Amino acid sequence: MNQSLQCGAGSGAITDTPCSGRRVPQMEVEGALKLVGEMGIYQIYLSFLLAVLLQLYSATEAIIITILGATPPYHWMNDSLTANGSRGKQYGSQLPAEGEHGHVVFDGNFTSIVSEWFLVGGAAYEVSVSSSVYFGGVLIGVISFGQLSDRFGRKPVYVTGLALEVVFAVMNALTPIFPLFLLTRFLVGVMNGGMSLVAFVLLNECIGASYWAAAGSLGSLCFAVGIAQFALIGYFIRSWRLLALLVNVQGAAVLALSLCIPESPRWLHAQGRLREAQESLLSLGRRNRRKVTSFTLCPRQKDSAHSANILTIYSNAILRQRTLIMMWVWFVCSLVYYGLTLSSGDLGGDIYLNLALSGLAELPAYPLCMYLINHKRVGRRGSLAGFLCVGGGACLLIMLVPGKTGSGPLSVLNSQTLSLLGKLNISAAFNIVYIYSSELYPTCVRNLGMGVCSMFSRIGGIIAPFIPALRFAHWALPFIVFGAAGVSAGLLSLLLPETLSAPLPETLADLRGAPYRRLEPDGEAMLHRPQAELGAFTNGSSEEDEEEELDAVRECQALI
Repeated sequence: MNQSLQCGAGSGAITDTPCSGRRVPQMEVEGALKLVGEMGIYQIYLSFLLAVLLQLYSATEAIIITILGATPPYHWMNDSLTANGSRGKQYGSQLPAEGEHGHVVFDGNFTSIVSEWFLVGGAAYEVSVSSSVYFGGVLIGVISFGQLSDRFGRKPVYVTGLALEVVFAVMNALTPIFPLFLLTRFLVGVMNGGMSLVAFVLLNECIGASYWAAAGSLGSLCFAVGIAQFALIGYFIRSWRLLALLVNVQGAAVLALSLCIPESPRWLHAQGRLREAQESLLSLGRRNRRKVTSFTLCPRQKDSAHSANILTIYSNAILRQRTLIMMWVWFVCSLVYYGLTLSSGDLGGDIYLNLALSGLAELPAYPLCMYLINHKRVGRRGSLAGFLCVGGGACLLIMLVPGKTGSGPLSVLNSQTLSLLGKLNISAAFNIVYIYSSELYPTCVRNLGMGVCSMFSRIGGIIAPFIPALRFAHWALPFIVFGAAGVSAGLLSLLLPETLSAPLPETLADLRGAPYRRLEPDGEAMLHRPQAELGAFTNGSSEEDEEEELDAVRECQALI
């Protein structure tokens, strides 16, 4: 249904149009998005593409090694050899390289890189190496793609990264030797990490700021579903090469659909390309089936749009404080999330069922955090701090219940339950940091800032596999590390500003007004009202309305 919009909706100044003789509104990007639709039909489609389909594919590539690197049941041909390849005091790593493969017979009903290249005995560590090189690639991707997209645009960097990821993933499935497998896994990691970050920012910059939380939660939710989806596909396809090939069909489909999406109007506006930004916004309006009249965009400061780099973040006092805190929060989220997954141990049973449950176990966290981050009494900051502290506290409590707790109601209070509680909370915190970070950084450095924070997340993911090894010093030490890290990150996050209902910063200059909400015309008019009139205005309203009006007055006075 077409909807006619008034020229003044969401507008700022009024300018004359020489060619038509009409006066058209001049507005910021946020006001223009309200004009064309903050979450219209086309933005719903973009959300389905970038937050659903893309995340399903991204999750598959992120955890594909869990099945590709699984070890099928096997035995050794020589009866004098044990299952770990030992003969008395001799271990598999001591066997001659040319003869080691001949001793192994795999009995499983699936193939993997383990059975392909005999990664057992002394070579078993190479499976972990293949996982580490992937996360190393993700680290490189989030660093480089953030700056590339801030310079060349969101869409071209995203589309190029996705195309290269599909190509490298296909090469990964066809590689004949293990070293080439490691190389292609690294390249897939570079593209997956960088492309996913840019896609997240691109989606947020094409929708209204009030929908960022919903879009971020939807993406995290679909990432968890993607883990379960991959387990289902792997259950029916037992050949690792065929499995690695077919999962890229989804990536190719997303790539084809992504070729026609628009460039981010916020990025174009921040770059000073006002005409292109206006065309992008008008395109969104047309695709939303809205009849949009002419408008012009307010120009932005040139220096903030063109000179932003890594030094910009650390030379600005406000950005420096936010970045240092968020770097630690992102690091802890990744460290605890992957560390708890590894510390849960081998669940036994069917590998595909276990993988599916590990993804589905995260689902309750996302609707909960989505509700809390939009609640005015909790918000982004309170939710993040709460989830981190509760998750960290659950890890610390594990050392108090090392064994079985007997029967009765307290039987559910065990290390497995607390570990699951910690994982649910850290999953929610991981979801929030994406949304929260996007709102803390202005458009001119948003992708760069998120890239820096995400870089520390990947470092946490690389370190996480080593933390469970601390159990050899003391069985509870890994959980103490996870718990202390989670609680410390939660407390530090309280030093950040609340961004719920705050205007989205576009330039560095906007950071000075970040703690204050953008005032409606009624709030601005109160600046010129005498105190007696204000009192008369509030006498007829409810107590809650009176409190809101007084808050608006205080904000106006603070801005003066």
